[in-house]
Amino acid sequence: MKQIKIQKVGREVIQYEINGLKNLKKYINSSFIKIINTILNCKNGKVIVSGVGKSGIIARKWAATLSSTGTPSFFLDASNASHGDMGQITSNDVVILISNSGESQELKNIIQYVSRNKNIKLIGITSKKDSILYKNSDTKFLMPSNKEAGPENIVPTSSTTTQLALGDSIAIACMQCKNFTKIDFKKVHPSGSLSLKLKTVGDLMLKGSKMPIIKETMPMKRALNIINKKKLGVAIILNNYGNTTGIITDGDLKRIASKYPNFKNLKLTKIMKKNPISVDINTLAVSALSLMNSKKITSLCVFKKGKKAKTVGIIHMHDILRSNIY
Repeated sequence: MKQIKIQKVGREVIQYEINGLKNLKKYINSSFIKIINTILNCKNGKVIVSGVGKSGIIARKWAATLSSTGTPSFFLDASNASHGDMGQITSNDVVILISNSGESQELKNIIQYVSRNKNIKLIGITSKKDSILYKNSDTKFLMPSNKEAGPENIVPTSSTTTQLALGDSIAIACMQCKNFTKIDFKKVHPSGSLSLKLKTVGDLMLKGSKMPIIKETMPMKRALNIINKKKLGVAIILNNYGNTTGIITDGDLKRIASKYPNFKNLKLTKIMKKNPISVDINTLAVSALSLMNSKKITSLCVFKKGKKAKTVGIIHMHDILRSNIY
């Protein structure tokens, strides 16, 4: 086959699938809303997704995407379901079955099992309105009958692409309805590059006894000892009420020492920088790093719940760089 023809085939396949997705977009109607509400109302049960063949592979992806976006789900192998795994389905569960034809024998067994328990909700995803799956589902979604790419219309291509897209649409809709945030996303993705990018200053900051804290009334000599001991090149200054009133750095001390030979007799309140730059504890570490670079500083005070005067931690540029998130 000539190279030009190979390119043509590749583009035709993609166009078939694009057409399928365009058709699917028109089908996002009240049935879609019913699916979302059924899943959201599954408070005391599980969301179980199943399918056969290529649809089974798509079903596994549905379950994985739902679970990672705040809707606990798992994939049930339709073949194994008929050999004991059906027991994984219990009352109050939501079962989602994906089948282009809606007539797969393995799915019929699951449909019969679910139908015996009125407390189990069945969501059917199929392109055949006269199929067993469509007729027996509590919530039905009719997929568009798209022409498959390739000769003879026999290879699952456009159909599986639209199934995949529908699953992503359902997962994201549920995610937003649950107000599932980037912080929640990070909790269920503790490993990998995504988790690193979602680390907050709260994950990396120094707190408690590790923080270089100095009282306003503290003698300069003792303050210097604390700065040297903590080895951060910076110290946070508090008043008698425990509120942050300033910050002092090694650079500040060097400049003052060169200007005032007897600088050790000066009061901290005279040389500190007032109103230090601070960030909320849930700020992404990458954002904090960007702020430090723009302000040409190496540390930020950390507060929470809008109480900027109460420093709960300190985030240093080196802590962020060591975490390899940039």
